[in-house]
Amino acid sequence: MSDEINTTTMPPDWLWVESLDLEAQGVAHRADGKVVFIEGALPFEWVSATVQRKKNNWERGVVTAVHRQSSQRVQPACPHFGLHEGACGGCKMQHLHGAAQVAIKQRVLEDNLWHLGKVKADTILRPIEGPAWGYRYRARLSVRHVRKKGAVLVGFHERKSGYVADMPECAVLPPQVSALLMPLRVLISTLEAIETCPQIELACGDSVIALVLRHLEPLSAADLARLRAFAQRHVGVQWWLQPKGPETVHLLDEGGPELSYALPEFDLHMPFKPTDFTQVNPHINRVLVSRALRLLEAGKDERVIDWFCGLGNFTLPIATQAREVLGVEGSQVLVARARQNYLKNANSTPARPALGATRFVASNLFEMTPAALIEEGVADKWLVDPPREGAFALVLALADLHQQTLDPVNHPPTAGAQGWRAPKRIVYVSCNPSTLARDAGLLVQRAGYRCCAAGVVNMFPHTAHVESMAVFERDL
Repeated sequence: MSDEINTTTMPPDWLWVESLDLEAQGVAHRADGKVVFIEGALPFEWVSATVQRKKNNWERGVVTAVHRQSSQRVQPACPHFGLHEGACGGCKMQHLHGAAQVAIKQRVLEDNLWHLGKVKADTILRPIEGPAWGYRYRARLSVRHVRKKGAVLVGFHERKSGYVADMPECAVLPPQVSALLMPLRVLISTLEAIETCPQIELACGDSVIALVLRHLEPLSAADLARLRAFAQRHVGVQWWLQPKGPETVHLLDEGGPELSYALPEFDLHMPFKPTDFTQVNPHINRVLVSRALRLLEAGKDERVIDWFCGLGNFTLPIATQAREVLGVEGSQVLVARARQNYLKNANSTPARPALGATRFVASNLFEMTPAALIEEGVADKWLVDPPREGAFALVLALADLHQQTLDPVNHPPTAGAQGWRAPKRIVYVSCNPSTLARDAGLLVQRAGYRCCAAGVVNMFPHTAHVESMAVFERDL
């Protein structure tokens, strides 16, 4: 700690690390107040650093020595993690104890809510945590034929580099997938298309490992045979091909088990395509859905809207509890897929009754207006799960309608607003604390809500990525 050494006699190049930023860099200040961002440094450490970039108000560098070590510093479990040349860039926080990672993410959430939104949650939710290793069921692996090495590399990019890391294994991928990295290198090295297959996208279901091969030129019959032979040798592997954009993805061979994941608590089965958005961490997703529904408290006589519904990850569980659910998404393709998932699960099972009335519609939620919001009808509660951009237009439309009730002279009422009412509760699931904070500020300052609870979701252990959940209520 800072009081353990005499700061008047310490070398002038030592820096006291105060905190971590959103990129998992240590934050320190020089004597003149200039901020220094230090890769590899942790809070409450004295370090020396090599500066790599300078600006008038800040510097960025890499730690070269740790003179007083944080009690939360640990030995990284992965040999490919670090600051050395060729280190994998997939993780940024393996040198920090797992509990401290979660605590820092919680602080990031609280700081963003207060500094960006001027919002303080009444209650801090217990963090949602799960396995720290083998959790990453989705990944985009780069493929590179490195002629100088006479080898093919398959993996994540090196830290701050366009090169592919030489990683024979990966501790955050499921063990059965990590074990495929070296066989995939061998496979690609035997393909005639060795130079035109830049990427393999990975998506694991409950019983299938889907590998999407991006190929820039048509594959020969011999290469297709090699892919089939690989799938036969490795249990559960299923090849998909992507000749152009995501819309061109298709199975190499029809048949075989379906790519899907389960939500056992709700007895739901969710088929998906490997390029569909699904949560990276299925263990955390199950807990996330369960907590979201407990916080939502959808009643059997209530109508709920699930904004940014995707494939129905929250919509279908809500339909086990609510009278009616509307799922809204921006893509017609996703809406069609969500409808299919609803139909697959609509009938009752021994573990649950039939799903409630559920409808899906396509709407551009980034261009939401008060009039469009009114058209979707009155709902008792909302579930909001936007991408990183957040739900600004949706929340702004809600705030505008509230302002119309408070001051109709300066905010003329939108047609049809008289019979419309705002939801009494909103559960907001976020993958970006800054856009959550922005939207929370609107909900609290202009839409008449209070933030009654907020907490982090450690969806991506060992990374600086912060997922979170917040609950907003309106006093009726």
